[in-house]
Amino acid sequence: MTWYQHAMAYTEMKWRHLAPHSRASLADALATITPLLTRETGRRLPGQTLRAALYGYAFNPQQRRSRAPDPGTASALAWLERESLPVSRLSDPRIIRAALDGLCARLDGSPAAANTITRKRAAFHGALGYAVELGLLPANLLGLVRWRAPAVATAVNPATVASPAQVRTILTQVARLRPELAAFFGCLYYAALRPEEAVALCREDLILPAQGHGKIILTAACPRTGTAWTSTGTPHEPRGLKHRPDGAIRVIPIPPVLARMLRQHLRLFGTTPDGRLFRGTRGGILSESVYGRAWHAARLAALGPELAATALARRPYDLRHAALSLWLNAASPAFRA
Repeated sequence: MTWYQHAMAYTEMKWRHLAPHSRASLADALATITPLLTRETGRRLPGQTLRAALYGYAFNPQQRRSRAPDPGTASALAWLERESLPVSRLSDPRIIRAALDGLCARLDGSPAAANTITRKRAAFHGALGYAVELGLLPANLLGLVRWRAPAVATAVNPATVASPAQVRTILTQVARLRPELAAFFGCLYYAALRPEEAVALCREDLILPAQGHGKIILTAACPRTGTAWTSTGTPHEPRGLKHRPDGAIRVIPIPPVLARMLRQHLRLFGTTPDGRLFRGTRGGILSESVYGRAWHAARLAALGPELAATALARRPYDLRHAALSLWLNAASPAFRA
């Protein structure tokens, strides 16, 4: 069996167990690794051509079952069928090392990000482990090769973290420009929700007394990946909470300021028929493009052109980082308001 054939079998085995984003991530990793494990003789196809064929078709079982490849994809995959190394050759540590070195560069030759290298190495390790499981390799040599990946930076860049006063100013502008999204961004800041958790938030997830603190009983998320990777055929697919077992919940105490925002949102805008608090322009799932445009407009209005040109609170997700700073300074009037 060639590595290319094995990698397809591995994605087929993993597909139904993975969330859409993880499916895309696995395909991305294997689309990088597989061209590295080909013979070095003869004509080579451009890296971008091989990646498009592998990521867009070969390593997506759903695509392979639903349609035939276009001529360009078929030609690239035929080349891989011929030139891919046998899995048995991966008992040679020199081949393993060469593949690991290849993970450190992007298609244009520039260095890959450290966290990207680590993620792709993990996918490589999993595929090799599956080869051992199937009896195609006697052992997984990846852990035995003395090769060190670049260190991954784990610290949050302080330049992205807005102060409580800056966040309040941006949220004020959101309330002026897009009032139906004020509580959405409030959830990201005052409850540190991920955006995919906030878009899935329902009325039944809220405990909102008439005054004082409240609670969010978080049960689900609805991340956006793309129709090619979901089982529903839509860009969003409801999932359990990230890094938690199926059925797990997260209970989040929320300060009075967020409880007031949520009560006002329910009074002014209600919910969708299925109980969701936040909706897209046509009533569907609130999309990244919709809340992203609202955030950037409010941020520019609140910070001005000079600060808006910096990394400060550039992404809505940066509100989670600001939330941690807020919690570490829990005596702040913003939290007790």
